[in-house]
Amino acid sequence: MFVDRVYVPEALAPAHTERGRWPFTVACVAQLLEHGLAFTHPVTFLVGDNGSGKSTLVEAIAESFKLDAYGGRLARLRGRPDPTKTPLGEVLRADTTSAGARMLAGPRRNKKGFFLRAETAFDMTENLGGVPGYWDQDTSAMSHGEGFLTMFQAMFDAPGFYVMDEPEAALSFSSCLQLVGLMHQLGEIGAQVICATHSPVLASTPGADIIEVGDHGFRRAKWDDLELVDHWRRYLTNPSAYLRHIIP
Repeated sequence: MFVDRVYVPEALAPAHTERGRWPFTVACVAQLLEHGLAFTHPVTFLVGDNGSGKSTLVEAIAESFKLDAYGGRLARLRGRPDPTKTPLGEVLRADTTSAGARMLAGPRRNKKGFFLRAETAFDMTENLGGVPGYWDQDTSAMSHGEGFLTMFQAMFDAPGFYVMDEPEAALSFSSCLQLVGLMHQLGEIGAQVICATHSPVLASTPGADIIEVGDHGFRRAKWDDLELVDHWRRYLTNPSAYLRHIIP
């Protein structure tokens, strides 16, 4: 592993008068300010509903390890729309392991890290195929799902620090299973993966730590106990129980 914990140092914490502003009003961010967030497993999932704050967390976690919140590697993307950090990323810091400290201090060629976010990954698959340091295949000629899998296999190929925000966006069920296999393999070879997801398939990765994010803040949970899993089970068993509240 490369990061043991992320936290906001007291000297950087927003004043109490500023905590009434987003993102510090989000329950999981408020909890992070008070207690930090520890990582105990090579693969960690943040799951929660839209608006719960899980994407806000993973963006800032990526930035704490010098990854770009816009998406990319351990180097700033040139010409991206907004080079500034996110509000939480400005103050969040990472307690690195010895391996993490060596990676950040070492030569650029030895730095293995990548932040994948669904919104910008589509642009990457359109523009980075064949670019040195990325992947050889022409992903612009592939479906989004095929391009995503090609990107995963090329960029997540060695021990490193990998952060993902809803990578299932373009993936079918079978492709999600392939990603489960890749994330499990990464954990086995010494990589660290932190992933925000809506997918019960991805969250079922064996040996992963699951953190449920919501109005309560965040808490660790077992896959069987996730609200996400419960809703999918109920819906697939009896769709009409849900649809009757949606469709008159």
